[in-house]
Amino acid sequence: MKVSSNQRAVILGIFIFLGIVILVMTILTLGSQKNTFASSVVVKSFFGNVNGLQKGNNVWFSGVKVGIIKAVILRENGGVEVDININEGSVQYIPKDSKARLSTDGLIGNKIIEIYGGTQGGPPLQAGDVLANDKYLSSDEMMSTLSKNNDNLLAITNDFKLVSSKIASGQGSIGKLLTDDAMYNELTATAGLLKRATENLERVSSNVSAFATKLNNSDGLANQLVTDTMVFSQLRNTVASLKNVAATSDTVINNLRTTTENLNSGVKNLNEGLSNKNTPLGLLLHDENAASNLKTTLKNLQSGSQKLDENLEALQHNFLLRGYFKKKARQEKDQGKIIFDTVVSQ
Repeated sequence: MKVSSNQRAVILGIFIFLGIVILVMTILTLGSQKNTFASSVVVKSFFGNVNGLQKGNNVWFSGVKVGIIKAVILRENGGVEVDININEGSVQYIPKDSKARLSTDGLIGNKIIEIYGGTQGGPPLQAGDVLANDKYLSSDEMMSTLSKNNDNLLAITNDFKLVSSKIASGQGSIGKLLTDDAMYNELTATAGLLKRATENLERVSSNVSAFATKLNNSDGLANQLVTDTMVFSQLRNTVASLKNVAATSDTVINNLRTTTENLNSGVKNLNEGLSNKNTPLGLLLHDENAASNLKTTLKNLQSGSQKLDENLEALQHNFLLRGYFKKKARQEKDQGKIIFDTVVSQ
């Protein structure tokens, strides 16, 4: 009976020892996970909404766990102060100007704090520093945004469906382009015109290039006009001479114009004189009696001239004047002979 009591005591002691060992191991394990026994540095960050962040949640930097949330404190202004414990061994790798943002372990996992950014090689984070933060989008906000995007995508799909149906039915410019052969032919003709215009432009470019080549030729006239000052001076003198000729021509033309105007004026006066019955010529042209009298006078003058010739002929045969006329005839004959001999001797 006594042996049995000792055995039970030993067994009970063993179970108690194992329970203590398990309890210590559990405490050590939980403490290592929560950094309870590790040295740490406390920093802060302020958020407007932590979306369920709790004390003891993890803190990550570059995908590595570097600490835990020490406290989540609600402030009077409605903001939330988050105290962060960062392992003393990791703080030297986190820049002082880093930022903090809320995140999750997965799509719907526990909330965590993610530290990111900062100037690499800058001063490290120190105890009491305040980390700036970015606005966190909750899952509800993301779902709301996704819902709006789906609505927009649905509207775009409906619009595209409407446009495609109009195009298929031949409505609008694109629909006519795809279904109307006449428009296609016109576009083809336009493309042909553009092609020919391009070819013409290429030919013009070739001609310009050829002209530039000739211009660079020192023996060409174009190059001499551009580079030879003597040729340019001669050309300028020629232009000046042409200007003088043009000015002289203007003077001659003005004189001819003046002469023509005077001639026209004289002709006009002559026509007016001929048309006026008060002038002698006008009277002769317009008065039949004056014309008849003039004709009669001319006939009388002609008749008188004939009678005068007959009387002179009769006087030459008269015995009283016959000697005078013969003497005059001999003098005229001798004078003509002298002139003839002088011309022959010369």
